[in-house]
Amino acid sequence: MLLHIPDVLTADEVTAVRRHLDHADWADGRITAGYQSAAAKDNAQLPENDPVAIEMGNVVLQALSANTTFFAAALPRRIYPPLFNRYGGGQSFGFHVDNAVRYDRRVSPPEAVRTDLSATLFLADPESYDGGELVIEDTFGTHSVKLPAGHMVLYPGSSLHKVLQVTRGARVASFFWIQSMVRDDAQRRLLFDLDVSIQTLTASSADENALLQLTGVYHNLLRQWAET
Repeated sequence: MLLHIPDVLTADEVTAVRRHLDHADWADGRITAGYQSAAAKDNAQLPENDPVAIEMGNVVLQALSANTTFFAAALPRRIYPPLFNRYGGGQSFGFHVDNAVRYDRRVSPPEAVRTDLSATLFLADPESYDGGELVIEDTFGTHSVKLPAGHMVLYPGSSLHKVLQVTRGARVASFFWIQSMVRDDAQRRLLFDLDVSIQTLTASSADENALLQLTGVYHNLLRQWAET
């Protein structure tokens, strides 16, 4: 499932985050790349233990905790601490697949996070840079994603994806991974569609007994599929 989630951060929050990032100490983005992806990766990134990265990552996590669409789609069990990258001056990231497991070394002992889902939260207005589209290949074809600042795209971590060359300006974003309670993407998609249907029917004052039955189906499926 590839999902566009709008307004994860407000305009004021984006401005505040960018104010910190624009004065941060950026490093070579290959510091977090695996062997295969290092050769394809050309960008700048904040080190994971950078105080600005930690502080701004907490801002992102706080916003996600209040976002019902994110929770319904991801059903998060663990979230890898958000990271931040920047592309400019012809930089790009060729096709690659994210590592299946990442280790959060900010906790002791390091905690394994299975990367069921990948997320990119855009932090630059699309008009401020040329190129920089996130291109994702999945079973339904190829998708090119370039979203307004504060908007996020959520997609399977198993997807082949790349970031096109930025030829003007700077593409700034937060990226991170989610281990879901429901490992299978098709099952997560079914649960999300069911959840959205329940919310829509609730808003339309549908039959209460029918809604109760449908809600029961949702929770029974989640109970069957969830890993806790």
